[in-house]
Amino acid sequence: MMDARASPATLAQQAAVPSSTNLAINTDEIMQWIIDLRDPSKREFALLELSKKRDSVPDLPLWLWHSFGTMSALLQEVVAIYPAIMPANLTAAQSNRVCNALALMQCVASHRETRGPFLHAHIPLYLYPFLHTTKVSRSFEYLRLTSLGVIGALVKTDDKEQLLVVINFLLSTEIIPLCLRIMEQGTELSKTVATFILQKILLDDTGLLYICQTYERFSHVAMILGKMVMKLTREPSVRLLKHVVRCYSRLSDNPSLIFSLTLDARVAQGGAGQNVKVRAQQALKQCLPDQLKDLTFKNCLKEDPSTMNWLRQLLTNLEIDGQVLHDEELLPK
Repeated sequence: MMDARASPATLAQQAAVPSSTNLAINTDEIMQWIIDLRDPSKREFALLELSKKRDSVPDLPLWLWHSFGTMSALLQEVVAIYPAIMPANLTAAQSNRVCNALALMQCVASHRETRGPFLHAHIPLYLYPFLHTTKVSRSFEYLRLTSLGVIGALVKTDDKEQLLVVINFLLSTEIIPLCLRIMEQGTELSKTVATFILQKILLDDTGLLYICQTYERFSHVAMILGKMVMKLTREPSVRLLKHVVRCYSRLSDNPSLIFSLTLDARVAQGGAGQNVKVRAQQALKQCLPDQLKDLTFKNCLKEDPSTMNWLRQLLTNLEIDGQVLHDEELLPK
């Protein structure tokens, strides 16, 4: 059973690769399974058993990382699946096996002592081909979801120094366009994890400055968030709405940011082009969906007052006096 209070990264892991926290721990048995990962004939069973125990053994990430050949064995499992994703002929059995390996990687990525080495080894880059897939079958969805869970585990840290290292690494890769595509086209859970990753990037000043470095990046993120709001009006999700509103709120946090745009000569009616100054908050105000200003999401906002607080902050930053701010049932207690 999935814990409704769990983070998106944990939910992704639980959905794709269920574990049990109530299983008895036999250290000798676990150590033997780690050794068995080096033996291709025993690896599949060892992956399955270790993935079941991952939430029950706090030191499992350390044992996995520091044991001889273990991370190489997990990478072998990941790389072995590449031929099955292009062309797309991944079977359920293949997906389950590689997802068990990815669950163990997520375990390593989530631990404060192994997160840094895991990142410095550039292991997340091996998962990006899975995030590029678009096939909607369950096998591919679980593959994307578990891969997102690994990235989500990297950004889920309260250590500001570690988080900055993670974000600088991610910004040097293609993670933002990959997340944006999944936010637009994925299932609800995949969208939730991808939006959580974007949110964590935006909450860091380095990530916010990167997104707002050009109008093109800023507007692309705002456009995808707008599409998500429209979809949420038809298929409401309290958890997903929370992350969408939090992203919008963070984008509105930079009142001094001004974009310099050059309009096409035809639009500017002659000349070589016209430079136009656009304030980021004004641009966001113009494209903010009406559904975040009226009572469209009243029921969701009643369920989660923290989301209402972030929405209130967003509308205040943008100087929008929306109907949602005056509903008695949504007023601060």
